Amino acid sequence: MTGIALMAGAMLLVPNVDGIAKALSATHSPLYISWARYAFSCIFVLPWAISRRGRHFLPREQLPAHALRTFFAAASMCCFFAAISFSPLADVTSAYFVGPIVAAILSVVLLGEAMTVRKVAALAFGFIGAIIVVNPAGGVNTGLLLGVAAGVFFALYIVATRKASRASDPVGTLAFQCLFGSAILTPLAVWNWSLPAPEEWGLLLLMGAISASCHFMTISAFRHAEASMLAPLSYLELLGSVIVGYLVFGDIPDARIGIGAALIVAGGLILVQRRSTAKAASEIH
Repeated sequence: MTGIALMAGAMLLVPNVDGIAKALSATHSPLYISWARYAFSCIFVLPWAISRRGRHFLPREQLPAHALRTFFAAASMCCFFAAISFSPLADVTSAYFVGPIVAAILSVVLLGEAMTVRKVAALAFGFIGAIIVVNPAGGVNTGLLLGVAAGVFFALYIVATRKASRASDPVGTLAFQCLFGSAILTPLAVWNWSLPAPEEWGLLLLMGAISASCHFMTISAFRHAEASMLAPLSYLELLGSVIVGYLVFGDIPDARIGIGAALIVAGGLILVQRRSTAKAASEIH
């Protein structure tokens, strides 16, 4: 129950970060905001990492793999923040959740994992749901296309994480991701630099604090509960996005977005059920 509570709390908090980013996008570039999320997260993550691991808090092995993971995560965030700067938060989040389904397919191509009926079904649900959300027949919606692109980069991040060593310390991994993410986004931030207004500094600090808290809660959740139990809770982020979008920006997803999101979630849950069933079978035998 502790793991479930931590994971649910993290997923409901994440949309607040996105809401702050959307509000800041009225006066700042999404690329600058993406850099700020990493940079201001460092303020909270690095002291925690140093207190836990000392001066050798960064990972020492498989640094290229960690760098690649962080690149994909940063690219996903840039696309997502660019998308929500001019599209409703819940709509973009719906498109973004094609990521776990795309990751399952990429794991077949890149990691040699087996293609199963469940993966094909999940891909079908996810693809149809994404088409409904993006609605190409209604004209090109750049925001939703960027949401899908964010999901694809997130899928690559998942695959890169699976390919990297699973023995990596989560504290060091998070610290590396914050530092390296800030570093690779600094040139883009400088190119799109804009000085925050006095009241915006508080929002930037809050964005960093919530981001760091969500990462910490997620890491802690996986120490208390199995991944197959926690994975479905990631879709609470959709609920949080609807709530934040409505309360802060007055956005209400239409029926088309709801249907598409439901299909995408169904595809993701099929994959979760596959892992859960496989684990149960292995325990029985």
